[in-house]
Amino acid sequence: MSTGTSTSSSSKIPASTTDTDIEQLLSREASAFQREIEVERILKAFKLNPYDILDIDDTTKPEGIKRRYRQLSLFIHPDKTPHARAPDAFDLLKKAESELSDSAKREALDATIAEARLQLLRSHGFSTSTQDDDPKLRTLIPPFKLQLRAKAKDLLIEEEVRRRKAIKMNLANEGLEARKKEEEVASKKRKAEEDKSWEETRETRVDSWRSFNNNAKKKKKTKTQILG
Repeated sequence: MSTGTSTSSSSKIPASTTDTDIEQLLSREASAFQREIEVERILKAFKLNPYDILDIDDTTKPEGIKRRYRQLSLFIHPDKTPHARAPDAFDLLKKAESELSDSAKREALDATIAEARLQLLRSHGFSTSTQDDDPKLRTLIPPFKLQLRAKAKDLLIEEEVRRRKAIKMNLANEGLEARKKEEEVASKKRKAEEDKSWEETRETRVDSWRSFNNNAKKKKKTKTQILG
């Protein structure tokens, strides 16, 4: 019993602590909690969409992307966050910023999102020229932006599957070509060994041929003498 009382009393805030000290302590605890929540959000974000990882809109300007990356990378930096997977979240942020800084990769991503938007508008019977602030879109449940994010996710997954299949097919083709080359090399090697063996046994074959001819002549001569 005494042990429990001791532990309880030691965890209490000292009586000499001021209101300012308490506010600072609570602020630090709240900040640490928010950092861990943000790490979890990043880890759960859809990995094929850098916008999701950085939690920004696809219309964000390049300078806004860099500013957002700096904010988040400082906020969840492993040196400031006790979360065990903070380094993983930090790496995901770097990768997302890098991909959105690559104009070709961002254009490809934006094209996929634009296609998702067109397909979504058509599925609702809306004109493809419908703007995001159109009152008709505000009546949708779930909200249009959430539906668009889900549709873009589907298309990005389809693209990733096709990309992996293409890589697998290329690797298979490369393996087939490699096997063909190995077979060609082995065939040439066998041919070279056969030619070498043929050349090395040439004298033996010539001697055998000469011996055969001599024996044949002797038999013919003997036969002629007997008939004569």
